[in-house]
Amino acid sequence: MSTMWHGCLADTDYFEMRSSGGHDYGVWVTTPPGYDPAMTRMPAVYVLDGNWAVGLTAPLIITQADPMQRIQPYIQVSVGYAGEEAQHWDRLRNRDLVPPGEPIAKELVDAVEMGVQAGARTREESDAYLDELRDTHADAFLNFLTAELHPRIERDYGTATSGHGLFGYSYGGLFSLYTWLTGNTLFESIGAGSPGVASEDSQIFTQLQEMGDTPAAKLHVTLNEQELLGDLAIYQNLTKNTATVLHRLGALGGAITSAVLRETHVTGLQASFLSYLRTCRAR
Repeated sequence: MSTMWHGCLADTDYFEMRSSGGHDYGVWVTTPPGYDPAMTRMPAVYVLDGNWAVGLTAPLIITQADPMQRIQPYIQVSVGYAGEEAQHWDRLRNRDLVPPGEPIAKELVDAVEMGVQAGARTREESDAYLDELRDTHADAFLNFLTAELHPRIERDYGTATSGHGLFGYSYGGLFSLYTWLTGNTLFESIGAGSPGVASEDSQIFTQLQEMGDTPAAKLHVTLNEQELLGDLAIYQNLTKNTATVLHRLGALGGAITSAVLRETHVTGLQASFLSYLRTCRAR
């Protein structure tokens, strides 16, 4: 990492990695100040949407030294997109973070069209965004994280053998829910911020119906006040469907927690990550 960027993201390394599926990813690894794996091996917390999230979440690694509320030690691994593809991260994430067969909600299509009318996206950009939602592969991306990236992190950074975490927001939160419901055993805690359960026919509900034993991993779900109270139908759907998921999970017991934050969908990422740390990773 360049001197300038290293000054902004202290103790952060960056590398690029191609998956077995042929996709290129950018990976930022942030370690606590003075980290020495020969002395103490720490678990990894994987944070999705690295191109957006790394600058908002990686600096919170200093919470490990907060004397008022200390967080269990961890290494942060932020995963995003590399090279020319990095500028298209907001549509490529649809391919990787959305479960296979996930329906495209009408309210989402309407929100994308609203963006076109407001000049936030071109017609070509909006079409490309929706195209990525027609062939989604969260299963392949989960395999990349657990079977390809994690062994490299384990080897190069000397991570602990247990205690790993996963955090995702919006469609990343949908991926987090999907991962938790698969019963994946790598992660001992999972944060799902404003998960993009946009449709009543979401694959999340199919997973719930097919679920056997409640997964052992801690699950922390956050929503935002302005998603619930605002007038955007896509966010109203998101909160309604996520609340339904939580009600169904509540009947099962297990280590499942939730919180409503005083944020919008855009501003909620950092607050959601901090809520996950405080709830699932406090000492």
